[in-house]
Amino acid sequence: MLFHTMVGSNDIERSKRFYDTVLGTLGAGKGTRNIADSGHTRLIYNNGNGTNFIVSQPINDEPASVANGSTVAFSCDSPEQVKQLHDTAVAAGGTSIEDPPGPRETASMGTIELAYFRDPDGNKLCGIHFPA
Repeated sequence: MLFHTMVGSNDIERSKRFYDTVLGTLGAGKGTRNIADSGHTRLIYNNGNGTNFIVSQPINDEPASVANGSTVAFSCDSPEQVKQLHDTAVAAGGTSIEDPPGPRETASMGTIELAYFRDPDGNKLCGIHFPA
C-alpha cells in the first residue's frame, strides 16, 4: 500500500550517519543520496520490496519539525532485533522514549514487542515485532 515514508532533517549528514547505522540492523543498505528537482538532498533507504524510507531536507526551506501524533514503525524479525534496533539508535545519537523495549499487551493484537525512540531531529520511530 505505501510507496514511501518521509521524515525531515535539519542536518542531512548527521541523519545519514544515524540511519545508515540504525537501519543497518534491519539489513538495509546505506542511504542513497538523491538531489530533488528543488536542489534539496534526500536519503533513500529501500528494503527491496518496493517501499522506501526517505530522509529529506524540507523543500520549503523551513526548519524540519516533527509531526505530532506520528510514528514510523520498522518491522523487525524478532524481539531481539527490536531491542537491537532501539539500542543501536540510542548509541547513534537517538533518544529512548516511553517504556523500555519489551513486550506490550494489547487488546486487539495480543502480545507484541515494541521499542520507541526518536532520531536526532526528534522524529518518533519504533521497532515492532508480531509473534507468529
